[in-house]
Amino acid sequence: MPEIIKSTGDYKKLLSYQKTDVIYQITFFFCHNFLDIGDRIVDQMIQAARSGKQNIIEGCAASATSSKTELRLLNVAKASLKELLEDYEDYLKTRGHRQWQQGSPEFEAMRRLGATRNDATYFMGLVASRPPETIANMAIILLNQADYLLFRQLKKAE
Repeated sequence: MPEIIKSTGDYKKLLSYQKTDVIYQITFFFCHNFLDIGDRIVDQMIQAARSGKQNIIEGCAASATSSKTELRLLNVAKASLKELLEDYEDYLKTRGHRQWQQGSPEFEAMRRLGATRNDATYFMGLVASRPPETIANMAIILLNQADYLLFRQLKKAE
């Protein structure tokens, strides 16, 4: 019997979801440990990270019945993560910290880690002992990787 509604698979197997789950957990940790809890930026950063992750889940669910809705939700996820990326970059700039550049040892090491690891437990073990500027740089690299994964996912869904 043919499928009436296409199968969406398990969103937890998507690399984009796994990456954004790591980003959400890192952002939650970062905000609660290094920013003033009463500051609006805390809620905005956590919400942007959550929105990135949750819209991937919703997009995956919507893909069963509407490609248009799937694309819209994945684009919302992408936009939320871009907003979060800017927040991390602003954090570094406003505090006089250096943003890692492509080719630097730190950048390349983190890029390799981000390309091969997607488990939040691993990354949370790393951030637990790092200063905030290192965590911000780690998040920036992971956000750029998530953006690329979402770009590929959007192209495939079109």
